[in-house]
Amino acid sequence: MRLQGNAGIVTGAASGLGRATAERLAAEGAQLVLIDMNKDGLEKVRSNLPGTHVTAQADICDPDQVRAAIDAGVQAFGALRFVVNCAGIPSAAKTVSRGVAHDLDLWNRVIGINLTGSFNVLRLTAEKMIANDEGGDGQRGVIVNTSSIAAFDGLKGQAAYTASKAAVAGMTLPIARDLADHGIRCVAIAPGVFETELTASVPEKGREAMERNFLFPRRTGHPAEFADMVLTLITNPYLNGDCFRIDGGTRFAP
Repeated sequence: MRLQGNAGIVTGAASGLGRATAERLAAEGAQLVLIDMNKDGLEKVRSNLPGTHVTAQADICDPDQVRAAIDAGVQAFGALRFVVNCAGIPSAAKTVSRGVAHDLDLWNRVIGINLTGSFNVLRLTAEKMIANDEGGDGQRGVIVNTSSIAAFDGLKGQAAYTASKAAVAGMTLPIARDLADHGIRCVAIAPGVFETELTASVPEKGREAMERNFLFPRRTGHPAEFADMVLTLITNPYLNGDCFRIDGGTRFAP
């Protein structure tokens, strides 16, 4: 899929991987619907992007707010041809800590945002994509979700986060199968440890545990490197139904 002149959605666009993705796609000529809860952050990102874009302060778990954001994008740009789900939250809590069970509200919040929120956005966007004209290769759209390498080798205290990200990876193939007849692809990225506001909030002990597992390069990932991966997944039509790690060879050990 060519980015120049095509429009799509980026969630979590006010910071971190979402912001880097918006910057990369806009540089390629894409028109964007930027979604985040941080209204001021969204406006700051939009004002620094080349081209014309729409911002939408929205809770990705709220169907009405997401529909309104999608409708605003359709009204502004016509067809929406891609969606990149970057919105998410971390968590650090053991199953039982000092005799106290994991807080269930925290569990539900992490699953709700990272998994259900992502699915909410993609399902409503796919509903619109089905009506798109076919591209030269029969393609109507592409969905890019953000999983994590925690989905495959999560650390202590990551039960909720790992469950949410493993589910994002796991739903990739069935969604790709569901939408194949409509010419819509679905892929996921499993990033390692990237230098974002989210990783900055990880406790020092947890960060040290992650850094011991870096292979090469022995550093955190740059958000721009994640954004380059998103660009590849959107523009290469033969990538579908899979979750792709981008982690510098990092493998978390117990």
